[in-house]
Amino acid sequence: MVSKTEEAELNRLESQVDNGGGGAWEYMCLVKKLKVRRSEKVLKHGMSILNDLSKRSSLGPEVWTLYEQVAVAAMDCQSLDVAKDLIKLLRKEFPESKRVGKLEAMLLEAKGSWAEAEKAYSSLLEDSPLDQVIHKRRVAMAKAQGDTSGAIECLNKYLEIFMADNDAWRELAEIYVSLQMYKQAAFCYEELILAQPTVPLYHLAYADILYTLGGLENIQTAKKYYASVIDLTGGKNIRALFGISLCTSAIGQLAKGRNKEDKETPELQSLVVTALEKDYKQRAPDKLFLLTTALKSLKVSS
Repeated sequence: MVSKTEEAELNRLESQVDNGGGGAWEYMCLVKKLKVRRSEKVLKHGMSILNDLSKRSSLGPEVWTLYEQVAVAAMDCQSLDVAKDLIKLLRKEFPESKRVGKLEAMLLEAKGSWAEAEKAYSSLLEDSPLDQVIHKRRVAMAKAQGDTSGAIECLNKYLEIFMADNDAWRELAEIYVSLQMYKQAAFCYEELILAQPTVPLYHLAYADILYTLGGLENIQTAKKYYASVIDLTGGKNIRALFGISLCTSAIGQLAKGRNKEDKETPELQSLVVTALEKDYKQRAPDKLFLLTTALKSLKVSS
């Protein structure tokens, strides 16, 4: 994640280069280091270096890294002829390079030549089965074609190898949620919570899914995870507070006629209502009446 200091430095350099103050190479290096995506600027300022013989020559071997960086930016900007020319130069310099092979496959993907791109990626994977970039490109390609089942299959295969990739677990979870495959999505968030138990977002998403699945046991568990979000955020997550209110109301309905241990105790819901009312009084006093009405409808008002 880019810090505020790094972003400020990047913006300063970008403004300097845009206004003709020099520093294009430093800007390109910083963009690459921070792994940010400013494709139009990278294409513009990168080509200004590559088209100037003296600037290009001064870079030495690093010029080939610049060719690669600008080629990717060109594909992002759909300047496919530019990307093609840059990749040709790289292939001429590195005829056996798998890295250049990735760029060629990406170019096919950018053109919408899906079958050829898939063939190219599959060939690259045969030689480098642990290449994360290629696996992720296949996921992106499936999503670009609207092939959701293909994206799920590629992500599952990827996670069999790279089980610690939290971003991939979350992406898979979001796809499952979009398809209303909530049990599968819940499994993904369980993996994320195991890997990063102090991230409130994962607890919140997991609680939402459990509440959506319904049933007394799921909603009781959802309430516990909403409570953990409140604990992790110091009571500042309004969505989690509302989640507890909804769970309390649902449990009250579902536990009618059941054993005493299934029923709710009033302490937590009372604290939640107090926290919500306090927050609304501070942030939106004109909406306090709507909050009170909503909580009464849920039969959890104080």
